[in-house]
Amino acid sequence: MTLAGAAMLIAPNAAFAAEAEAPAPADETIVVTANRTDSFAGTKTDTPLIQTPQPITVISDATFLSQGAISISDTVRYAAGVTANAYGRDTRVDSFVIRGIDALQFRDGMRDIFSFYASAAADPYNFSRVEIVRGPASVLFGQGSIGGLVNLVSKTPQFETGGELSAVYGSYDRKELLGDVNLAVDDTFAIRAVGRARDADTYVDHVPDDRVMFAPSVRWRPTPDTDITLLGLYQEDDTGSTSQFLPVVGTNLPNGTNPRLDRYLFVGKPGWDRYDGRLLQGGGSISQRFGETVSVNLKARYIDSDLTYFTHYTDSYTNPTNPYLDAARRQIRLYSEASLARLNVFSTDNNVQFKFDTGANISHVLLAGIDYSWNKVRKSSNFGVEQIDLYDIDYDALVLPSVSADFSRDTQKQLGIYVQDQIRFFDRVSVVLGVRRDRVRSDSVTADRSLRVNTVDKATTFRAGIIGEIGAGLSPFFSYTESFLPIAGTGNGALKPQTGRQYEAGVKWQPDARTLVTVTGFHIKENGRPLFGPGSIVTQAGVLTTKGIELEASRTLPGNFELLVNYGYNKLTPRDTQFFDYLPKHNASIWSTKTVQLSEDVSIRGGAGVRYTGKRTSIGPAWTLVTGDNTLVDALAEVTWRQWRFAVNATNLLGDKFYASCLSRGDCFMGAPRNVMGTISYRF
Repeated sequence: MTLAGAAMLIAPNAAFAAEAEAPAPADETIVVTANRTDSFAGTKTDTPLIQTPQPITVISDATFLSQGAISISDTVRYAAGVTANAYGRDTRVDSFVIRGIDALQFRDGMRDIFSFYASAAADPYNFSRVEIVRGPASVLFGQGSIGGLVNLVSKTPQFETGGELSAVYGSYDRKELLGDVNLAVDDTFAIRAVGRARDADTYVDHVPDDRVMFAPSVRWRPTPDTDITLLGLYQEDDTGSTSQFLPVVGTNLPNGTNPRLDRYLFVGKPGWDRYDGRLLQGGGSISQRFGETVSVNLKARYIDSDLTYFTHYTDSYTNPTNPYLDAARRQIRLYSEASLARLNVFSTDNNVQFKFDTGANISHVLLAGIDYSWNKVRKSSNFGVEQIDLYDIDYDALVLPSVSADFSRDTQKQLGIYVQDQIRFFDRVSVVLGVRRDRVRSDSVTADRSLRVNTVDKATTFRAGIIGEIGAGLSPFFSYTESFLPIAGTGNGALKPQTGRQYEAGVKWQPDARTLVTVTGFHIKENGRPLFGPGSIVTQAGVLTTKGIELEASRTLPGNFELLVNYGYNKLTPRDTQFFDYLPKHNASIWSTKTVQLSEDVSIRGGAGVRYTGKRTSIGPAWTLVTGDNTLVDALAEVTWRQWRFAVNATNLLGDKFYASCLSRGDCFMGAPRNVMGTISYRF
C-alpha cells in the first residue's frame, strides 16, 4: 500500500510535495486518486478516513523522518491531542499521552508493549507509517487504553525493486548507517531488508545510545487474491537512561545557597548503569480474497525479549520538599537497582470480511474476528542504598547490588471475539456498529512467592458511530466507544481492570483532495486508573472525567508547499484522590515544508515547525508543583541531486532549556536539548 496518497485523507502527509523530489522508496509509489483507500487501524478495513466517524491520524515515514524523529515518541509530536515525550526523551522506552491519558503501543494491529522496562524501544526506521487512534478502541483491539493507541505499521516487501542507503552523523557523536532494500524477484515474490547500525552518545554522560537492528521480510502473492507476508526482527540495544530522576529541589527549585544541579547530571556508576536489550520477533500475515465479497485475514507474531537494566536514582521521594540529609543540603540517599527481565509474547488476530447489500442503496462491510494473546514477564531484581554528596559524587566508591536469583512472574492470557458492521446509505452516510467480548486470565507471583494473585476478568465493549456528507465537503460525525484494560501485577492485591467510555462529536471538512480539516469534541469517563503513591504503593482512582477539543488540518498547495496545523485541549477532573499528575491541557503545533525545483536534476526543500506544550500540574500530599510551558522549533534543509539526498535536521533548534515534567513525588525530568543530524542518502 502506498502512503503518498494519505495526504488526501489525513493530516500528516506530503504526497504532492513528493512529486518534485527524487524517486521515492517503493512504499510510496502508486497512482493516487481521490477515492484511494487503505486498511487503517480505526476500522481494520479498507475504508476511507473521510467515511470513518472517528479522528485518526496517519503519519508517513517520509513525514516523521523529515521532522527529525529518532524515536517512536518523536514520530507523534506533530499530532493533535498527543503529548510526546511527556517525561523527556527516554532511551529506555517510548511513551505518548493521548487526550491526557497514557496510550498503548501496537505493532501491525497487535499489542507490542507489555509491562515496564521489559523490552527495547522500537526503531522508527522499520515502519512505513504510524497510526494514532484517538479515544477508546477495545472493540477492535481488546485491551486498550482509554485515551487511544499508537499503531506502528511495519515496512513490507513491494513488487518493485528499489531502496536507499544512508549515512548519518549528528550531535553527541552520533554515527549511523541505515539501509532499506527491496528486491522484486518477479511479479509474485519480493524480499525486503531494513537495517540500522548506530554508535552514539547522548547529552547525559556515560549513557550511550547504540543499536543494531535488522528486519528481513518476504512476500509471496501466488495469485491476485492471495497475499502472504513473513516478517522477522533482530534488535540489540546498548544504552542507559537519559532519565536520571533528579530531585526537584536543586534543579527546578533552589536548594539553599547551593548552585543549581546540572540538568543532565549522571548519578550512576559509569560502566555499570545500563539498559541493554536483545529483541527477537517473528510473524506473518495471510490475506485471501474469495471474489469481490469475502476476504480472510490471518496474523500472528511471537516476541522474545531479554533485558538487563542496572540503574541509580536519588531518594527524592521520602521527603520531596527537602530530600537532603545534612544542614548543608548536599547529602542524599542514592538507590541502586539491578534487574533482569524476560518477556515472551504470542499474539494472533484473525478475521473474515463480508461485503453485501441489503437494498438498492444500502451496502455493508461486515467484519467478524477472533484474537488471542499470551504474555509472560519474569523479573529478577535487587536493591541497594547509600548516602552520597550529590554535588560531588564519588563515582568510584558507589556500592553495587547483586542480581537476585528469584524471579517474579506476571502472565496474561486474553481471548476476544469481535463483530463490526459498517453500513453505507446512499453513498453519503456511514454507520459503524461494533461489539466485542473479552476474557482475560492474569496470574502474578512475587519473587519471594509470598503473594500470588489469580484473576479472571470478562468484559463486553461496544462502539457506534455515524458520519454523513452534507455538501461543500462537510461531514459531521458522532460516536460512542468503550475501553477495557486488565492490569497485571499484585499492587495491594488484585487490581481491577481500567475501564472507560467516550462520547465524541465533530466534523471533517474535505473541500478537495489536498485539504482535510477535522474538528472534534470529546467527553471521556474512566475508572480504575493506577496511581503510584509514596512508597511505590499502587492504588486505583475512582471516576475521572476528561473533556476536550481538537483541531487537525492539512493543506498541500501548488508549488510543493505543505502545511500541517494541530491543536488539542483537554481538562481532567479527578475525584477521591490526594495525588495526581495533570498532563498539559494545551498542545499546539505547526509544520510546513516547501520544495523548489532548481533544475531537472536538482531540487531543494526547506521545512520548519513550532511545537507548544502547556503547563503541567502535579498534586501530592506535600505540595503542588507546576512545570512551565515550552515552545520548541524544529527545522529541515535538504538538497536532492539525481539519486542523492543531502539533509540536515535540527530539533529544539534554538536550544531551549526546559523541564518536561516535575512531579510532586519529588523528581524532575529534563527536556532534550538541541539535536542536529546530517544525512547523506543514495536512492535506487
